[in-house]
Amino acid sequence: MFSDRFDQLVQALRILPSVGPKSAQRMALHLIMKNREGANALSVALSEATSYIHQCQICNSLTEDEVCEICLSTERDSALLCVVESPADVLAIEHSGSFRGKYHVLGGHLSPLDGVGPEEIGIPYLVQRLTDQQIKEVILATNATVEGQATAHYLVEVTKHLPLQMTRIAQGVPQGGELEYVDSHTLSQAVHNRLTMK
Repeated sequence: MFSDRFDQLVQALRILPSVGPKSAQRMALHLIMKNREGANALSVALSEATSYIHQCQICNSLTEDEVCEICLSTERDSALLCVVESPADVLAIEHSGSFRGKYHVLGGHLSPLDGVGPEEIGIPYLVQRLTDQQIKEVILATNATVEGQATAHYLVEVTKHLPLQMTRIAQGVPQGGELEYVDSHTLSQAVHNRLTMK
């Protein structure tokens, strides 16, 4: 529209999730017209992040070192492993402050229709990790989608031979949620996973 470089910037911004052509155009205009300093800082931050951040050699989360701080920590419970789909899930659980074990990031979920099988998300490596290390409980924290549920079920099946306790995070009505606004699947899960009141 304005120039080839502007169009190139708009196309580059479209790689971000949920950013369509109009949103990308608005972002590009804002960066060029109102915040060139911020645009330059963003450029440097992106370049450095892509150069220095990579996957942890143990858990597959993100780190600037060979092994992340969580895997190296001696204060965390090495017998407790939480399996998640992405590094974003690690951030969410860490933000809650409710978990003091270690993690394993699959990098996705099983989706045979999309050609994503156990090897593509590193399940053989996870099973090997569970075999070699002193892990006693695995918390399956995959997403509450059909694919996430299928991935959790598959993990239970392939680890049956190991002396592990496999648990699944509870799913149901969110804290402060009103039942009339909760979808039927979530409500069904909440009823099914009900807890005994003491």
